[in-house]
Amino acid sequence: MSSSSGKALIGFIFGAAVGVAAGLLFAPTSGDETRKKLKKKSKEYSEELAKQVNAKIDELKGQVGDMAEDAKSRVKKAVPKDDK
Repeated sequence: MSSSSGKALIGFIFGAAVGVAAGLLFAPTSGDETRKKLKKKSKEYSEELAKQVNAKIDELKGQVGDMAEDAKSRVKKAVPKDDK
């Protein structure tokens, strides 16, 4: 994970936590309504986080695949061929 995308992910999580805390402190709703809202928001945030993590995993898989192909190519060039 690159430094900037890692910071963005941490910022997203921190912002979500601050938003939830502020919502709880200033919510003029009953406890039952607040719990329902929290459940809904936590589901939304976890789905967004999962989407971002999966996108990063896919990106890393592509990079690893490219690096593996590059390594194979370099090994083929470096190893002398047997001419029998």
